[in-house]
Parts: sequence; C-alpha cells; structure tokens
Amino acid sequence: MTHPITVGVDGSPESRAAAAWAGREAVRRGVPLRVMSAWHWPPHGMLDGAGPDRDDQARWAREMVRDVARKVADAHPDLPVSDEVVVGPAVDTLVAEAAGARALVLGSRGHGAVVGFLLGSVGQQVIAEAGCPVVLVRADDRAAPEAAGREIVVGQQGEPEDSAAALEFAFETAAVRGAGVRAVRAWSLPPVFAYSPGSLRLLDEAGGLEPYETKALAEALRPWRDRFPGVPVTPHVEMGSAGQVLLEQTAGAQLIVVGRRAHRSALGSRIGSVAHAVIHHAPCPVAVVPHS
Repeated sequence: MTHPITVGVDGSPESRAAAAWAGREAVRRGVPLRVMSAWHWPPHGMLDGAGPDRDDQARWAREMVRDVARKVADAHPDLPVSDEVVVGPAVDTLVAEAAGARALVLGSRGHGAVVGFLLGSVGQQVIAEAGCPVVLVRADDRAAPEAAGREIVVGQQGEPEDSAAALEFAFETAAVRGAGVRAVRAWSLPPVFAYSPGSLRLLDEAGGLEPYETKALAEALRPWRDRFPGVPVTPHVEMGSAGQVLLEQTAGAQLIVVGRRAHRSALGSRIGSVAHAVIHHAPCPVAVVPHS
C-alpha cells in the first residue's frame, strides 16, 4: 500500500499554499495526494442562530475541498488526487489522518500560531501527536526557491537513533529534489555528571568537547550518507542553544527538518522547545518528524 501525502485545508491562503506544496512533493515522491478538511458542527446550544446553518457550512466545506483538489490536479495532470470532508473534531481527525499518511501538510502563519481549523493549542496537539511528519507551510511559500537547489537543513541531537527519523526524512527529501543536506548539531557545556563513563572515554579519545560533538554528528550521518551517496552533506557543529543555532543556519534553506519527542502532561501533549522555536521563526516550510 502506497501511503499518500495528506494536506489539511480550510480555505485560508495558508492552507492553499500547503496544498500546492503537498502537490509538488507528491509528484516528486511518486505518491498520491489526499486533500481533506476536518469539519465539526458545534454542539447544540453553542450557536446563537446568527451564523450560517449546518447545511450551508457543510456545502461550503465540500465545495472548498473540491476546489483546492481541482487546482492541484490541474497543475499536475498525472498526479492521483482525492478529496474528502471528514466530520469530527480537528485534532482527532487530523491525528487519525496522519496514521495512514507519508506526511501531513498544514498551513501556518509562520511567526505565530498555526491558523485555520488549527487554533492555538489545537495545532500544537496535532504536531505533538501525529504519527507521521507534519509539514507547516506559509501563505507566501513559492515553488521557485525549491528549484534553486537550496539545502535541506536538519537538526541532529543525542545518539544516532535519536535523530534517525528526522535524518531519513531530510535525506529522502533532498534526494528527490536534487538538493544538499546541512546537518546541524548544537552543544553546550554540561554538568560533569551529564556524561556516562562510556561517553567520557570517547570524549577523551576525541580530544575535547567540540571534537567529540563533531564525531557524534559524523556517526549519526554515516548510515544516511551510505544510503544516499548522491546527496551532498554539510555538517555544522556549534556551541549554543539548539533552536538558535539551527535557525541561524536556515538562510536560503528550502525546508527545515526537526525531530519531535512529545511531552505529555495533564494539560495535553506539547512539543519540545527546539521544534517550537523553529515552527514560529523559520523562514521556510518546516517538517516536524516524530522519533521512531
């Protein structure tokens, strides 16, 4: 079974840009595109009767989704495109859609919250709980920067397995676009007890903290260099805050890829600080990839 790229739309300029991005990416990867919208009528008693009725809202949602799907299909005649309006709460619906998707693409305001049917904590919940990569696209995204062969920037941290899913997505994307990968690893001075006896031995063998971090990044990249030998790779190791270091490397990037390990609390799921910083301040689309 071929998993499609799924795009959630709500009629906003952001979601239409997301659909265009998703269509181009589906063509590159040779997978179908699914255009969908989560539509949820408020429970009885929550409306004052001044707004449009249920039938009008449902009709608008169906027409909007079909219009978006038709425009993508017109731009890519050979791309299989399906569309559907799914009735249900936005978070539950989108998380369920992500379970069967290669990636879930959504519109984003960029320097602010995810917009449309994803408002505030709802958008964060989808990003935190989705089982596939979630790509956020702004309304001003255009195809031209992608054609310029700019880099795919990806953050790497911890042990090789900690960032394996994010690195895989970055290398796959670079391969189908003919782009290079810039792999970024940030480090800081830790408390003495932060390193295990084994890592302390490796640190000593490497000759210090920065050489140790450089070696750790090289180890994490090795299997992906072997699997994608045609993808140029630029490693970057720098001392500093992970989010800031990563953002400083994104000038001219066509996509930023970050890993995600959801933090769950009584208030619901939330994403980590690095992903949060990149989502709100990146100058290009962002892919948030759950850890394997």
